[in-house]
Amino acid sequence: MAQNTNTEQDRVLIFDTTLRDGEQSPGATMTHNEKLEIATLLDEMGVDIIEAGFPIASIGDFEAVRDIAKLSKTAVICGLARANPTDIDRCWEAVKHAKRPRIHTFIGTSPLHRTIPNLTRDEMADRIHETVSHARNLCDNVQWSPMDATRTEWDYLKRVVEIAIRAGATTINIPDTVGYTAPVESADLIRRLIAEVPGADEIVFATHCHNDLGMATANALAAVEGGARQIECTINGLGERAGNTALEEVVMALRVRNDIMPYRTGVDTTKIMQASRMVSTVSGFPVQYNKAIVGKNAFAHESGIHQDGVLKNAETFEIMKPEDIGLSDTNLVMGKHSGRAALRAKLSELGYELGDNQLKDVFVRFKELADRKKEVYDEDLIALMADSSTTAANERIQLKFLRVICGTEAPQSADLTLVIDGKDQQVTAQGDGPVDATFNAVQALYPHGARLELYQVHAVTGGTDAQATVSVRMEEDGHIATGQSSDTDTVVASAKAYINALNRLIVRREKTKPGADLQSVS
Repeated sequence: MAQNTNTEQDRVLIFDTTLRDGEQSPGATMTHNEKLEIATLLDEMGVDIIEAGFPIASIGDFEAVRDIAKLSKTAVICGLARANPTDIDRCWEAVKHAKRPRIHTFIGTSPLHRTIPNLTRDEMADRIHETVSHARNLCDNVQWSPMDATRTEWDYLKRVVEIAIRAGATTINIPDTVGYTAPVESADLIRRLIAEVPGADEIVFATHCHNDLGMATANALAAVEGGARQIECTINGLGERAGNTALEEVVMALRVRNDIMPYRTGVDTTKIMQASRMVSTVSGFPVQYNKAIVGKNAFAHESGIHQDGVLKNAETFEIMKPEDIGLSDTNLVMGKHSGRAALRAKLSELGYELGDNQLKDVFVRFKELADRKKEVYDEDLIALMADSSTTAANERIQLKFLRVICGTEAPQSADLTLVIDGKDQQVTAQGDGPVDATFNAVQALYPHGARLELYQVHAVTGGTDAQATVSVRMEEDGHIATGQSSDTDTVVASAKAYINALNRLIVRREKTKPGADLQSVS
């Protein structure tokens, strides 16, 4: 694909790396089936390239990339590989099943990163030529990235980009690996590369920005102004440290401000909220309330002046419509008298399409919730769907029964029954309060060395009968996992979130068995 073809000069490709860079975020472990569900939705919503994972990292990563490649319908399926033949071969074995496969290989080119493989500039240049050529011999769609490009000396960056193009790279990605650059630099860097590197007008330049200084979206859009025609991003901005460029932000920015940024994407924006909720659920990372585009408060107005203006004309204080991103403009209350058809219609409105068996299971949970809550709002149903999803993934440990004794007189205690590997196990434990007693009971039934790093509770809606959503983050031997669950009983929600985190730790443990000691990548 040429950089300067007239028919495509305004088209910006969306490269989603939620399943690779997003999953590198500490605690954001995803199961195999969850990855396939996210990839399917990304494909349906028109994402151009899906970076499905890092095939050499583990058997689990390889199988996920391979199966996503087999399931893909229209998106290019990409795998990541370090600059060595073994990585590249393994990547090709996974992505070759796709209708449109891509190999993405990289090496760190900045002075700091060159010390990792301990190569001289000339030795690294030779390695780049050899590995990109090797990848191109396997696949006609090859992406190359100079990791930490924004801190690489200009003369060397220009040299290695030219080498990669000559070796057969069809896309050159310029990563701001540590979120160091600023918008004016981001645009200028791409512009200079296109102007000064031989062959640059025949390939696609991509931008990959991190949000360490809060400028990832601005840097990505600036790079497009400079001539980049591919943006690497993740749903909800999920990613290492402060995260990556958020897909929803760049896509909606290009749509809303098309007057000054005359570029287009192929993304169906009405699926953005569905994707945001799905990624938040499976990663265990809640979306902050004031997050741009997909945050709970993104379309909320509390100021009297703002409310009056929005009621008279939504455009007074809203630059986009909620339905543009798949949000319903209604919030009809459901209750215990609501039927299955009404629930299906409401869930469809919220972006959840369920088969008959899944609807049957969710309907039972809905009725249980409706019996405990007078009114069931959209947020309650979203929490219910999130809880259903995480419960389905809990194959090793499940909560069966919990009763706590608490109050002003110590000791507080918890009677707990867990199903562990299909067998019921029961215990009574004490603690400093009902939640501590419950966690101690889980520890007694399933001994582990994980340390509780975070425990958070927030109400889904208002009222004393509101559901509580609990988030738990745990660490064990360098492995981090986050669990999340909702219930009208805060202690029950806490137990389920804790168990969910333990199950994810088990998955993380399996994914990172010996042989997966890989450096962090762009």
